[in-house]
Amino acid sequence: MTFQDCFPVWNKLNATQQERLLGSLTTRNVKKGTVLHDGSKDCTGLILIQSGQLRAFILSDEGREITIYRLLERDMCLLSASCIMHSIQFSVTIEAEKDTVFWLIPADVYKSLMAESAPVANYTNELMASRFSDVMWLIEQVLWKSLDKRVAAFLLEEIAIEGTDILKITHETIANHLGTHREVITRMLRYFQNESMVRLSRGTVTVLDQEKLSALQK
Repeated sequence: MTFQDCFPVWNKLNATQQERLLGSLTTRNVKKGTVLHDGSKDCTGLILIQSGQLRAFILSDEGREITIYRLLERDMCLLSASCIMHSIQFSVTIEAEKDTVFWLIPADVYKSLMAESAPVANYTNELMASRFSDVMWLIEQVLWKSLDKRVAAFLLEEIAIEGTDILKITHETIANHLGTHREVITRMLRYFQNESMVRLSRGTVTVLDQEKLSALQK
């Protein structure tokens, strides 16, 4: 898989722009748990994922985390280059959830392409709108959905991403994704286990009944 395959508006750039973009790229390999951008450092650049998985989250003053969205193969992260978008006023942390390979586009190069190319500018605006929708969806979940519905939705999302009913995940990790405390997640998962929806073991949650979990969300 090449960068040209993954960058949606590649064919709408002229030859000079394509050469400048390819010449500026760096490829990085990071291990699971690596923090790529912590919101307080200088502009990291734009991240386009070749393989692996990243997580974007915000951190409260009390140290609690909540995931705002996740990034998979071929996804691009703009918030790691928030310096090119001056209206962004909040700090986002980007962390590798799996071993990940990605291309890094320098912010200044991408900013110049946005100024020159309407397709790049339009693509960037559409991507920002999509991320804004992700954040609005999260706000709606936190405000209006009960925790059992949110945990059920998270587990179903996880088995879809991982392709297995056996999830190697801790209660602490789930709590960090959902912006709550580990003890709360543990109580909820034990309730799910008593209802035969999951089976719990150390570091593992096995989903036994997807239909029951789906029914919880209705």
